[in-house]
Amino acid sequence: MLQFIKLIQDIHPNIFIHSVYIEEDLDRDRRAGFYGDVNLQVAQVAEQLSAITQLQNGFDAIGLSQGGQFLRAYVERFNSPPVHNLITFGSQHMGISDIPLCRPRDFICQAARRVAKSAVYSAWAQNNLVQAQYFRDPWNLPAYLIANHFLTSINNEISEMRNRSYSQQLATLNNLVLVLFTEDKTVVPKESAWFGSEIADDGLNWSDQSVLASTTNKTILPLRRQPLYIEDWIGLRKLDERGGIVFESCQGEHMQMSGCWEDLVKKYVGGSR
Repeated sequence: MLQFIKLIQDIHPNIFIHSVYIEEDLDRDRRAGFYGDVNLQVAQVAEQLSAITQLQNGFDAIGLSQGGQFLRAYVERFNSPPVHNLITFGSQHMGISDIPLCRPRDFICQAARRVAKSAVYSAWAQNNLVQAQYFRDPWNLPAYLIANHFLTSINNEISEMRNRSYSQQLATLNNLVLVLFTEDKTVVPKESAWFGSEIADDGLNWSDQSVLASTTNKTILPLRRQPLYIEDWIGLRKLDERGGIVFESCQGEHMQMSGCWEDLVKKYVGGSR
């Protein structure tokens, strides 16, 4: 992260940069990326940002992987100070249908993955395992809608609990830049970075206009065919209709950003756009 900050400062030499954290200790902060209540973490970040005087007139935000949907949650629920442009790289905006794989010898990740896969919709997992809180099983959507209290909330999926202020807040963004990694095998499906979601193979014939063909042989419902877009549950349609949603892609696997982030940072960070 420190290297990425330095690279941004090379592009915008006088820019103020704050790296969001949950724990000040680096090891504990990394653990918080796997264990914790995401709703509480987002509220903690909102309090953290509100205390930074350099951000009071607003700022541009970059979310890496799951940080993207967490920053979107901040925009929808708090947005004070306000975000002008939000860039998300390889984020899981429509959740994941499989728990991400871990790097070899990443024992914290491996332990969290084992527990999450065994009981992903248990009350304990939904309050303590970060990845479980955006796990969206297309084969078991009723269980997801009952158990999940984070992704269902920021996507306004439960009609009787729908929060209109979320759509109003998200639509205030100048730009929402959604970056997908073309060979992503960590985010399943990778199209979640573009608000695409996997459709359970229920034998229905979907028209070509309704689905994307995924390289993983999964049937993907793209953003503009999602109910949350058509009925504008979170402000995406309003944002899109004024040209505020930008779809970008990076060639490579998850978080392989070489050669694809610089132009986005030049265009959407540190300026008035």
